[in-house]
Amino acid sequence: MRFLGTIEAKTDQKGRSFLPASFRKQLQTSGEENMILRKDVFQPCLVLYPESVWNAQMDELRCRLSRWDKRQQAIFRMFVSDVEPVSLDGNGRFLIPKRYLKLAAIGQTVRFIGMGDTIEIWGDAKADCDMSTEEFGQALEEIMNSEDK
Repeated sequence: MRFLGTIEAKTDQKGRSFLPASFRKQLQTSGEENMILRKDVFQPCLVLYPESVWNAQMDELRCRLSRWDKRQQAIFRMFVSDVEPVSLDGNGRFLIPKRYLKLAAIGQTVRFIGMGDTIEIWGDAKADCDMSTEEFGQALEEIMNSEDK
């Protein structure tokens, strides 16, 4: 499953938005029906995870953290506790809860950004692209030429 591109949409007064058709098609093709919504760890945006992707990430995190370490247990709890299961209605819409609308500063306009296996949902905040084109090219060159492939 590969979500790609940036698509702008609107929310209604209840906080519902249409999931862009190209992203819905990707979900349908892969047989995914359920998604998980959570606030991004680093950015002022929301992230929609297809359920299988969410489960894989949760399993990976659980494997890396000890149940017997208080701090690591708190990290896991924080990661998995503030999530919202999401399903699309018959029209392809889903509800963004009010607390998430506030967290991501989402008004009437939303921007969906395909991030490969997840979808970011941005409001008024600008997607974090603080790199110039030149910096981006240099960073990508360093990453792709590193020996740790």
